[in-house]
Amino acid sequence: MRVLSAFVAITALFGGAQLFHGGNGESVAEEVTPSNSYRLVANGDQGACAVTRGASISDGLSLLTVAPTCRRLLPGIERAKFWRDQNDGTVAFSANGVDPIVTFAVADGDGYESYAPATPLLSLAGDRKTDD
Repeated sequence: MRVLSAFVAITALFGGAQLFHGGNGESVAEEVTPSNSYRLVANGDQGACAVTRGASISDGLSLLTVAPTCRRLLPGIERAKFWRDQNDGTVAFSANGVDPIVTFAVADGDGYESYAPATPLLSLAGDRKTDD
């Protein structure tokens, strides 16, 4: 009787593991990874373009790709090559990794809003699907 109980327990354990892994050894649980694709929008959707945060270079500094069409929103932003997460929670885009072209603060809800330069007001939000 003990052998039968042990066999049932082992079968249930193995079957549960196979169910969780979809029967193929791979977990069916999806990993949640933050989006590296963003949509940059000027003044309440008067214009938009794609921005992609690339590989991390050092602590707080990552590569950045800004679509050429972003120059319509803020002339010169297309030169930005670096994304810097600053200690105060802000994010700065720069051409050289130091001198910001535009600086964003965390917005209410999701994403960021620019505060320097003061105009135009830009918003930056995660976007898994970018068109530009």
